[in-house]
Amino acid sequence: MSQSHKLSLFFLISLLIATSFTLVAFASLDDDTLIRQVVEDGHEADHHFSIFKNKFGKSYESKEEHEYRFSVFKTNLLRALRNQELDVNAVHGVTQFSDMTPEEFAEKHLGLKPLMFPKDANKAPILPTEDLPASFDWREHGAVTPVKNQGSCGSCWSFSTTGALEGANFLATGKLEALSEQQLVDCDHECDPEEPSSCDAGCNGGLMNTAFEYTLKTGGLMREKDYPYTGTDKGACKLDKSKIVASVHNFSVVSLDEDQISANLVKHGPLAVAINAVFMQTYIGGVSCPFVCSKRLDHGVLLVGYGESGFSPIRMKEKPYWIIKNSWGPTWGEQGYYKICKGPNVCGVDSMVSTVVAAHTTSH
Repeated sequence: MSQSHKLSLFFLISLLIATSFTLVAFASLDDDTLIRQVVEDGHEADHHFSIFKNKFGKSYESKEEHEYRFSVFKTNLLRALRNQELDVNAVHGVTQFSDMTPEEFAEKHLGLKPLMFPKDANKAPILPTEDLPASFDWREHGAVTPVKNQGSCGSCWSFSTTGALEGANFLATGKLEALSEQQLVDCDHECDPEEPSSCDAGCNGGLMNTAFEYTLKTGGLMREKDYPYTGTDKGACKLDKSKIVASVHNFSVVSLDEDQISANLVKHGPLAVAINAVFMQTYIGGVSCPFVCSKRLDHGVLLVGYGESGFSPIRMKEKPYWIIKNSWGPTWGEQGYYKICKGPNVCGVDSMVSTVVAAHTTSH
């Protein structure tokens, strides 16, 4: 048999395996959770739309708005089905974002500026990797605050930043403080040195590394309870430096090497990372390991750990995965968390990784 015929046969077998696992997944999950209905059946789609509205407390101002959102919802049922077929080990279906177009979803719930690290960014030193644990989770060691919710504001970058500094501050002081995203939204207008026109801009997006730079220059961050989150960027900066509780000592960029990312995670605490969120709008649970996923980064999240064995049927072996803390509230995903396959840079998750070290700050 020729090499081309062997490749064709391999592809066909893989496709059949993927299809069979998808059908098994569909058959084993509740209809209201996983999309397997035919959306051309208007009554059935309407039934699922009613469940969606009740579950997530959705209401619309007019009949026209209701009809429009219903049409978007039906389109998203098909999108969830497509995502399920491309990502057979995760569960995709109806989420709180199922009445939003991809453009609305990106504008209101993402917010990462589409830039890469500056060429002169400080590089993290190479760490030993021989004795890394097979799995690790900072939630089990007290370095992660409860899942937060950015609301309808493109401020994901600020939550990624605070999450990393919360963990680093815990390692430095032994105390877990929930830090203020609103301080970053209101006060941080730091710009990328290579893109002077691209600055941290509240609900209009930002970058974690420029937020670390702001935090370093300004002295640190206040507690969330002293500067609470509002989900808007219309207010003036209300920084009170006497109430700063966490300061940045230094921050650096981690290489694409996943062992180095793991080593920095274990040594320095949760890491600020970026990801392409295309599969996250419909994600419900499981380990996401899509066959195809863009590496165009559009969402800032927090890497809190990794697991040893998330089963990936199409690859016929156990796959390790990253554990991601998101900022869409605890009702999304797995209590607010997302699992995504390790290697090779799935959805760009290894492309923009930052570690931060906190100064030992005495609470005022």
